[in-house]
Amino acid sequence: MPAPFPPASTPQVMMKEVIVDLKREIDRSYPILIRPGLLEETAELLAGRFNRHAFAVVSDSNLEGLYADALAESLRAVDAPCQGPIVFPAGEQSKIREVKQQVEDSMFAAGLGRDTVVIALGGGVVGDLAGFVAATYARGVKLVQVPTSLLAMVDSSIGGKTGLDVPWGKNLVGAFYQPALVIIDPRALSTLAKEHFTAGFAEIVKHGVIRDASLFDFLEKRLGELKPENEELMAELIARNCRIKASVVSADEREGNLRQVLNFGHTVGHAVETLSGYRWLHGQAVSCGMVVEAEAAVLLDLLPVEHLRRIENILSELGLPVDLDPLQVRVERVLELTRLDKKARKARPRYALPAEIGRMATTPEGAYGIPVAEEVVSRALQARGALG
Repeated sequence: MPAPFPPASTPQVMMKEVIVDLKREIDRSYPILIRPGLLEETAELLAGRFNRHAFAVVSDSNLEGLYADALAESLRAVDAPCQGPIVFPAGEQSKIREVKQQVEDSMFAAGLGRDTVVIALGGGVVGDLAGFVAATYARGVKLVQVPTSLLAMVDSSIGGKTGLDVPWGKNLVGAFYQPALVIIDPRALSTLAKEHFTAGFAEIVKHGVIRDASLFDFLEKRLGELKPENEELMAELIARNCRIKASVVSADEREGNLRQVLNFGHTVGHAVETLSGYRWLHGQAVSCGMVVEAEAAVLLDLLPVEHLRRIENILSELGLPVDLDPLQVRVERVLELTRLDKKARKARPRYALPAEIGRMATTPEGAYGIPVAEEVVSRALQARGALG
């Protein structure tokens, strides 16, 4: 077989090296504004903060006649150029590459350029998809998150994770892309379906487990008061969770170590969500994922069993699933999907596991992503109703 390259016929020339020096500090800080009634002031707020920009309101079919049309009209009423709303069908099934392309095509057809501000108005699906559009459109345009679901308000609108689902799993294509602003109106929760409102508490419970035992205690003691009509209480609860998420993201924006604690319940949860055909909401799947992963922590002698029971009880009292029996999923299928998890290394997933309520376990080297033998995960899954 001939050599892939012919032998040099002349003496070798010394290699030249040119450095592209990109060392710099970029401030990507942004405010999160929280107040009941804030949606009514959003158009004027945006027009003032993003003067000489055009806006693209991206939303879903659930919000088209509820908030999206009104926001677009309000922007135009204050002489802010606005395209949209650009609307796609509500639901996780729309968080795919084809729908992202449709949104982008609508923006291109409207002649929008690099001076565009993408407004992600909706829940987690809208935030993920519109955020990814903003990250890639014209090589990146400004993004404003306006979450309308509890889950998006306390978690997914903050931190800059955007992503799409592919046949191999959830959120496997995406980018870290921080918004320029987050606007939260707790009054929007009054129009949220009860199932979706309840699902948002999974991320709130998660924040208590990973970072704030007093928040977990608060949930246990005041569970009956946590209703959309209690606007002041909900605004404070949302702000408290935003502070937790912000503190973690500020310390570790790109998930080098600490930010991995936010994945508690998500390695198994994403697999469960996929296997349900997205019939289970994200929060429902994460709820069950937290219990499975807490079971694994108990099996590894990392977590006292009484802490597992508290986690299980609060989720059950909130009306969230803690067992896999209704899905009739097989252990091997769950394990197969966890091997494709973004945090996996050499097809071996890493888990964020609690040591107690309010504190997460680490490896001896101080890493929050903990490799767990599949045998242990299998036992934990079977303990929660997965089929062997």
